[in-house]
Amino acid sequence: MTDMAIHNRVTAMTGTDYPIIQAPMGWIARARLASAVSNAGGLGIIETSSGEFDNIKAEVAKMRELTDKPFGMNVALSYVKGTNVIDFVIEQGIKFVTTSSGSPSVCTQAFQEAGIKVFHVVPTLDMALKAIDCGVDGLIVEGGEGGGFKNPSPVSTMVLLPLVRSRVDVPIIAAGGISDGLSMAGAFAMGAEGVQMGTRMLSCADSPVHDNWKQAVLAAKETDTVFLNQAGRPALRALRTERTAGLAPLGQFNVMEHMANLQQLYFGGDMEAAIPLSGQVAGRIDEIKSAREVVEETMAEFHVIMQRLAADYARD
Repeated sequence: MTDMAIHNRVTAMTGTDYPIIQAPMGWIARARLASAVSNAGGLGIIETSSGEFDNIKAEVAKMRELTDKPFGMNVALSYVKGTNVIDFVIEQGIKFVTTSSGSPSVCTQAFQEAGIKVFHVVPTLDMALKAIDCGVDGLIVEGGEGGGFKNPSPVSTMVLLPLVRSRVDVPIIAAGGISDGLSMAGAFAMGAEGVQMGTRMLSCADSPVHDNWKQAVLAAKETDTVFLNQAGRPALRALRTERTAGLAPLGQFNVMEHMANLQQLYFGGDMEAAIPLSGQVAGRIDEIKSAREVVEETMAEFHVIMQRLAADYARD
């Protein structure tokens, strides 16, 4: 697959062959999944949004056993208060960090002084510009069709990505609606230099979640997600279940009350135990594949599409 490698600012900063980043999903983005993505040539990410800092330390150590490829960490700023996560990340020699759930101003300088590139997750143009003012190296521009915790006023990737691209010069990783080479090519056409996959990676064979959840993603139509808690914070996008369908009419509710039994959902397979976060792209996923297959097939399809577009539409 070396002929599929991409050389751009994102791969230069990540040290990877392919500019495909695995999303930092709480409890899910740990060594088993992240190492499989890194070993396939993408960038595996270890999460911190679970708040289980001791377990996260163990997962980073496990990554060293499972891969000699580059990997990164996400620092979910609202979830790691009171910890020494910034010092811990620096001590690991990690060269790439994504930040979210807060202002990157609290850690960007410290990371950069340690030689770490910082990409901040943004759901709006205003937040993108604020992150640039904080000096970040790049942005993860996340469209509202993606799963997980969201901005209460969601903007689709097709609108947000080219808008942010028109106003900033830093490299952009596109997130929200990305599952294959076709969607990657679309993101690159709108100004991205990398893509982040969440739901696609959640449902892959290397993901630690229960098969019931993976099968629910495969069975989902493009209309089978709901946008919840839009009048509160955090808003979130999830698969439609009896629980989430009942919550959908509520403008505001206590999200954490409905996440208390998350482990039973994630690893016990009880789809009604908590809120199963997922993006609209679930409607495009119809097969469980390994992380390596996802990465390599995405890259192969990406190159085929780019070559076809050039052949069909490029002018001399």
